[in-house]
Amino acid sequence: MSHHLEEEIAEDLQSYGDITASATRVTPGNALRPEDIAVAGEAPASDAIAEYALWLGDDALILAQRLSWWISRGPEIEEDIALGNIALDQLGHARSFLIYAGKGLGKSEDELAYWREEEEFRSCALVEQPNGDFAVTIVRQLLVSVYQNLLYTALLQSSDETIAAVAAKAVKEVDYHRDHAIQWTLRLGLGTEESARRMRVALADLWPYVEELFTDEQLHDDVGDAGVRPSTLRAAWDEEITAILSDAALDVPQVPAAMGRGRHGEHTEHLGYLLAEMQVLARKHPGASW
Repeated sequence: MSHHLEEEIAEDLQSYGDITASATRVTPGNALRPEDIAVAGEAPASDAIAEYALWLGDDALILAQRLSWWISRGPEIEEDIALGNIALDQLGHARSFLIYAGKGLGKSEDELAYWREEEEFRSCALVEQPNGDFAVTIVRQLLVSVYQNLLYTALLQSSDETIAAVAAKAVKEVDYHRDHAIQWTLRLGLGTEESARRMRVALADLWPYVEELFTDEQLHDDVGDAGVRPSTLRAAWDEEITAILSDAALDVPQVPAAMGRGRHGEHTEHLGYLLAEMQVLARKHPGASW
């Protein structure tokens, strides 16, 4: 972040209101916060970069909504806290990306989160899959967090200053998410016969949605050095996931890929139900604030 931008943010934050009200504001060091992006003057340099930020934000937002369901339902109280914290981290990433995207699209973060229809979301199919039992949630989290860790690490080199700064904050948090998922994968894979069976079932059910994560789209050409071509991350992801599963005495499933069209607004049946729950309050009480 440039010195000029830091000064502008510091000045504008003085008049931003109750910035401590956000549950996602807690940020170590000088990491970029959603509120910083909200008050900064910079908008995405192009429509393509705004759309790319929207894609990143939608993945994080839908995953946050899925994970938040576990609060008060985890197998142990520590997991209520852990999954709740991971959900909050993802929500923070979503807010940053959606605020930034909204500056280019002429919409607020709330408009993007609560007032878009299902076909307007650009999230991948994997993050919208139901929580299932705990093994399903852990497998989904393993697949996504290893992917996000590689993605955000690569985005540290983004030519877009704001995307690089959001990635710099996110990668530290996602590294924790990845470790959490790995520890549970080992615990369940090497646990009882039943826990290992459920992990194998979860892997077979979710693996078809992996391919979409690494599918290059026209947008990735359009954003150039501001983004990352997903296909460039696949080899590293395969190597890491294979090693983790091997350590957990689990195999990489041999199942065909599903047709992934989430980036084009074509989703599985599950997203509509998720959005109905996520958006109901805002749509029932338009303009309400709390």
